[in-house]
Amino acid sequence: MAQPSDRSEETSAPTPRITPTSSASSTPSARPAAPDALSASSPPSAPALASRVVLPSPEELGARNRRLARERVSRAEGLLVKRYGLASAAEGFELLKTVSQRSNVKLHTLADAVLRTPAPDRDAQVWFPGRRRHDPPRLPGLQLDPGSRSSQGAVLKAVLHRVLSITQTPMGNVQLMDGDRLHLTRHTGLNTYFTEFFAFVDAPTTACSQAAAERRQVTVRDVASADVFDEASRHAILQTGSRAAHSVPLTSGRGTVLGMVSSHHERPLAGFTAAQLQALRQTGTDVGRWLSWHAHTVVLDALEHLHATATRPAH
Repeated sequence: MAQPSDRSEETSAPTPRITPTSSASSTPSARPAAPDALSASSPPSAPALASRVVLPSPEELGARNRRLARERVSRAEGLLVKRYGLASAAEGFELLKTVSQRSNVKLHTLADAVLRTPAPDRDAQVWFPGRRRHDPPRLPGLQLDPGSRSSQGAVLKAVLHRVLSITQTPMGNVQLMDGDRLHLTRHTGLNTYFTEFFAFVDAPTTACSQAAAERRQVTVRDVASADVFDEASRHAILQTGSRAAHSVPLTSGRGTVLGMVSSHHERPLAGFTAAQLQALRQTGTDVGRWLSWHAHTVVLDALEHLHATATRPAH
């Protein structure tokens, strides 16, 4: 039997950086406690941390998540008003919502694409003239119905199942890049406080952000004592019943991190075998290429539909 590897799979790709937003980080941090409040001879438990650190409340997390979810959509509304001469931001929102539903593309994904994609030429009938469409890439190892190969929801569900099968745990989550943040898009086995706390991540104090920044798999063998976490993040993980974690980046063919899949484990980890790490790396590469295809095919189709709708003569 293969022996557990002491190191996660690494790549030689250049290292991108994920930095906090210019105001406050979207990942909550604990407010300072007394200087000696966290000193202990053994790793603190979740209840111990909760009693010694002032943690964000569920209400505070909900308010933050609503603000961040609305932020980029509001910016996209304003851009559409200016570009197409719409009457109001409300009309911009209706345009985004209608196209999102018809194209089966998440509203925040469509809004982000509107913001980052160069505008169509003035008076152009099509946004992307001469664009060639391609079939979705193969996803070996993922359990997908034949008709769902183009569905982001189906692919994310399948990749989470695949990673949790390899790592042998029932707890995990999927995040996608949303601008300069990781946005939680799918999860299983994790409680509400965890999913609200990690709904948006852009601070460097989590394993998933470290894996994204370094473009490699990251194993946290014991959450209670790992240096990577701030105390608020540590508490959010421990209180959901996770004592160890492993993060797998979803990378495009050019090495760009497009998302992250993380497994969570109820006991500290000794590590994974080389075969497990290779299977996880291949899964991350395959799904990353699929996400790149989705962004350059399905999302661009949605933008083309949005442009056609906005420029259609009124009857």
